[in-house]
Amino acid sequence: MHCKEITLKSGKKRWYCIDDAPRDPATGKRRQIKRFGKTRGEARKRVEDAIEKIKNTGLNKTLTPNTTFKQIASEWITSYAKTGKSKNTIRIRLNQINTLNSRMAKMKVSDINHFMYQQVIYDIAQDVAYNTLDGINTCAGMIFRYALRNGLLKDNPRNDIVLPRKRKTIEDITDDRVDERYLETDEINEFLNAVLEYGLPLDKERFFTLAFSGMRPGELTVLQKQDLDFDKNTININKTLYNPNNNMREYELDIPKTEGSIRTIKMDQPIMDMLKRLVMKNDEYKLQYKLLLDEYHDKDFVFARPNGYPFVTKTLVNRMNRILDKTSIKKHATPHIFRHTHISMLAEAGVDLPTIMQKVGHEDIDTTMRIYLHVTDKMKKDATEKTMNLFGNILEKIVL
Repeated sequence: MHCKEITLKSGKKRWYCIDDAPRDPATGKRRQIKRFGKTRGEARKRVEDAIEKIKNTGLNKTLTPNTTFKQIASEWITSYAKTGKSKNTIRIRLNQINTLNSRMAKMKVSDINHFMYQQVIYDIAQDVAYNTLDGINTCAGMIFRYALRNGLLKDNPRNDIVLPRKRKTIEDITDDRVDERYLETDEINEFLNAVLEYGLPLDKERFFTLAFSGMRPGELTVLQKQDLDFDKNTININKTLYNPNNNMREYELDIPKTEGSIRTIKMDQPIMDMLKRLVMKNDEYKLQYKLLLDEYHDKDFVFARPNGYPFVTKTLVNRMNRILDKTSIKKHATPHIFRHTHISMLAEAGVDLPTIMQKVGHEDIDTTMRIYLHVTDKMKKDATEKTMNLFGNILEKIVL
């Protein structure tokens, strides 16, 4: 810090001090703070106070000690939305904020401590599942860190928080069986055979592609012609459907769930041949439709409505339920089950876990691992039974 005594036009003596403050966060340019005082100590103190205020307020100078949780959450989500997160992720965070606001909206952020926030978590836990609670707590932690950076908190109330777990009943344990999360070999065969026999237009292409790719339903619905490479037999997955209102014309193409979800996957020849026939059929239909009505949403969606718009994922659910009614399958199955089913298919084929994770786009490691271990353990047991069937007679002679 540089300080100097000067003489004003009035003839009075004054001290001024000047020092560097943190660089401008927007431009990166150097910032200097200069203050005057009757004494050197007074001028120096004013410079130090001004610099400290800049450090404490950071990027946001609109927040005050009276800022409520609802206000800081609103400020944070605005900043969070600029980080390139998908619209679906932002929607989830907004839902989590709404839950937190229902308990803390009017609380001053500076008054929220560990004990108060723990009571909020206990209250929310009575209404939601553990995984939902975990997501809400993660969201709150990010909001509190934003408040910390802006000088509204000294400690993060989320630190060392306890997320209560409900004690599982016998029914819960039964319902959480790993084999309920995917279709067994005989079940997937039965379902796909039912698709061939009872399926409506596009059912065969949709469900066979889901079963043999491991892609998410939202990724399937927005596949476009340019995403398919028929020379290399690959599909490039680089987007997903965002359509919260299920309105045909209000859809948006959004970035996938995670960076790992952007991937190129190798597909079986019969699947690619099937999709190639569909693309050719789409091209022929598009020409006829545009000539007749001159009205077509021309985005080259592989699974398109007659007017070219993509179907919503709810259509997959309805079509799947219709097919399930034609089978003996009793599992509660949604289109997402094919993702888990594909993991089990790859595990049974002897594909290693890292390769499986890459193909499905870094699916939740816990779920993938559980399915992988369940299938491989079952294969080991089956191998033992096969050994007994083949060599049972000779093995029995050991005890003789």
